[in-house]
Amino acid sequence: MRGRSRRAGRAARKRKQKQDSGFQSVSLCHQPQYVRLMKFLHQRGFTSTLLQPALFTDTGRGLQALKTIKPGQLVISLPQSCLITTSTVLESYLGHYIKSWKSRISPLLALCVFLVCERHRGEASDWFPYTNALPITYTCPAYFTDDVIALLPTSVRRRASEQRDAVREIHSNNQDFYRSLRPVLSQPVEEVFTYETLRWAWCSVNTRSVFMSQPPNIFLFGEDVYALAPFLDLLNHRPDVQVEAGFNDVTRCYEIKSVSGTLCHQQAFINYGSHDNQRLMLEYGFVAPSNPHSVVYVDTDLLCAILKGDRSLDQKMKFLRDNDFLQNLTLSSEGPSWRLMTALRLLSLPQTLYPHWRAVLLGQAVSKDREDWSMQTVKTLCQRLLQDTNTALDKISHLLQQCDESVREQLDVVRSLRQEESCILGSCLESVDGSPIQQPDELLTCQPDVDTVS
Repeated sequence: MRGRSRRAGRAARKRKQKQDSGFQSVSLCHQPQYVRLMKFLHQRGFTSTLLQPALFTDTGRGLQALKTIKPGQLVISLPQSCLITTSTVLESYLGHYIKSWKSRISPLLALCVFLVCERHRGEASDWFPYTNALPITYTCPAYFTDDVIALLPTSVRRRASEQRDAVREIHSNNQDFYRSLRPVLSQPVEEVFTYETLRWAWCSVNTRSVFMSQPPNIFLFGEDVYALAPFLDLLNHRPDVQVEAGFNDVTRCYEIKSVSGTLCHQQAFINYGSHDNQRLMLEYGFVAPSNPHSVVYVDTDLLCAILKGDRSLDQKMKFLRDNDFLQNLTLSSEGPSWRLMTALRLLSLPQTLYPHWRAVLLGQAVSKDREDWSMQTVKTLCQRLLQDTNTALDKISHLLQQCDESVREQLDVVRSLRQEESCILGSCLESVDGSPIQQPDELLTCQPDVDTVS
C-alpha cells in the first residue's frame, strides 16, 4: 500500500507541476499533415527520435522533447536532401527559366518563386508535404493593415511600412519574369503570382529559413544565405536558450546541438539571436515575453518635441547626426543607455560651450545641474512614451472587439509588444527615481540654453 501511495504521490506532484507551469501541450504527430511530412523526410534520410510536433498554449506550434535532451546532445540532424536552397531551385524545373532569364534574380526571389510554384502544383509537387505544413498566414508587418501599423511605436512603424513596401516591390517589379514561367503553370500567371501569394512566400522564407551560406552562382546576384529546413523550422525561439547550429560539411546535414538541454515532455527551443522584441516582431512576427534584450527606442522627433524651447536645438541635432549619435538611443528596465545619456548631456549644454561638445561625446562629464537636467529629461521621455503606449493599448482593446480573426492575431502581437514596452518604461522610471547622481571629478559648468522641459 505504501508503494501505491508513493506512486500516486509522484503522479500528483507531476500533475501539479504541469498545472503550475500554466502551459499545456497537445501532440500533433498523428495529424495527417505531420504524418505525411515525417514520412516524406524519412524517405530523404531524416530520422528523429527526440522530438515530435506539438501545439503549446504559450507559443503555438513547436517541438516537444520525447526524451530528456542532455547538454551537448545532438537534437536534430537534417540531411541536405531535406533542405530547400537555391541549388534545389536551380536543379528543379525552374532552373532553365532562371538561367535563361535576361537578368540575374536574387536568391530570395528564387526561393519565393519556388514556393509559389510548388504550392500551385498542389499534391503533384514533390515538396507538397512541406508546403502543406507551412502556415497559411503570418503575423509580421508585411501582413499588417494600416490600422495595425498605426498602433506600432514610432521607432518601428517606419520599418514596418518599409517591409510592406519591399514585398510590394518584389511583386510589381518582377512581372516579366513571372510571365516567363507561364509554361510550368496550369493557371494564368496573374492568378498564380498575386501579391498575396508572393507575400506568403516572402514571409515563409524570411521567418523560417536558417542561415546557410551558399557558394556564388553566376545565375543569381546578392548574398545567398537562405535554407528552408522542414521540421527543424518548427523550433521556437527563447532568448535564454543556447544552441550550436550550422551545416556540417562532413555529415552533409544541418545540425542543432543543445547547450543547456531540455527535460522530457518540455518544449525544445533554439535561439534566433540576441534580438530585442521590435526586431523579433519585424523579422519573425512574434514577441518574446521577458526578453532581456528588449529596449524602448527614443525617436528623434520625440526628442525635438520635448526640447523645442532650446534656441540652439537644430545645431545640436546636426552635430549629433554628423557624429552618428542619433541612432540606438534607448531606455531599458535598468535605465537610459549610455548613448542616450551622452546625447542628452550634449543637448543640455549651451551654444557658448560648442568647443567642448565633442569632448562630451567622448565621455567628459558635465556639471551637476546639467546631469540633473539630463535625468529629468529621461523621466519626461519615459512619461511621454508611456502615455503613447497606454493610448495605443486602449485603441487595441477597442479594435479587438470588432475585428476578424486575421487582424486579431496581428493586434495580439502589437499588444504584446506594447505591454512589454510599458513594463520596461515603468521599470526605467523606478530606476531613474532611485539612482543617485554621481559627482564627477571634472565638470563642465554652464548655464542652460533651454527654457523648460515640457
